[in-house]
Amino acid sequence: MSTLLYDGGAVLVRQLQKARHAPGLLILTQTMPITMLLFFGYVFGSALAMPGSEYREFLVPGLLAATAANGLMAGMFTAAQDAHRGVTDRFRTLPMSRTAVPLGQTAADLLTTGLSMVPLMLVGLAMGWRCENGLPGAAGAWGVLLLFRFATAWAGTYLGLLSRSEEAAGQLGSATFILPMLSSAYLPTAGLPGGLRAVAEWNPISAVATAVRALCGNAGGEVVAGASWPVAHPVAGALLWSLALLAVFVPLATRRFARGRD
Repeated sequence: MSTLLYDGGAVLVRQLQKARHAPGLLILTQTMPITMLLFFGYVFGSALAMPGSEYREFLVPGLLAATAANGLMAGMFTAAQDAHRGVTDRFRTLPMSRTAVPLGQTAADLLTTGLSMVPLMLVGLAMGWRCENGLPGAAGAWGVLLLFRFATAWAGTYLGLLSRSEEAAGQLGSATFILPMLSSAYLPTAGLPGGLRAVAEWNPISAVATAVRALCGNAGGEVVAGASWPVAHPVAGALLWSLALLAVFVPLATRRFARGRD
């Protein structure tokens, strides 16, 4: 365990140094959710049955959940870049734990994501969003978001190690942008047709977004009649989705890293 933590910490430091020398991606990941918050909050909010302020209260947790889900794209890109530039092969030749490299990569992503969510929340506060349940609710919501980000980063790492090129990983990662659209991140699911509503409510992002709303006491956190189980029990649903993703993709990513490219 101590070897795993030491080796994973070394990879984490390497990833943070890499991010420091390429700040453009970090700036983009910080500004994009803020841009979407301003656009959706003031354009879509005026076109919905929800009043503008109520929709912005609904939207901020949804954007935080979508940001957490972007661990899939970030993990995919990071793993594919290292794999196809020979970095992963060099790591594989070192006497270190096979779990340490993906662990360090996902832990670095988790740390940078935790920091990058702060500007989004500050803009949300300026637009009227509040965590009505105080510090305990905010801490619970923060924990749910970071756990989900960690889980999606592991899933992305596995897919990145499977990719045949950086370009393929980038294209597949970009396609994940649609996942929040098929959830309750931006719009309530209650008005969707039956089949599409079921898909949206079983989307893990819906459980995470609803859990954050419930923990913060925001609009959209209440149980809606006829909702699927993950949305009717959002905190439990978000935790179970995250743990299930970790249980599947941690061993898959570790084994794939150990095997190398076919």
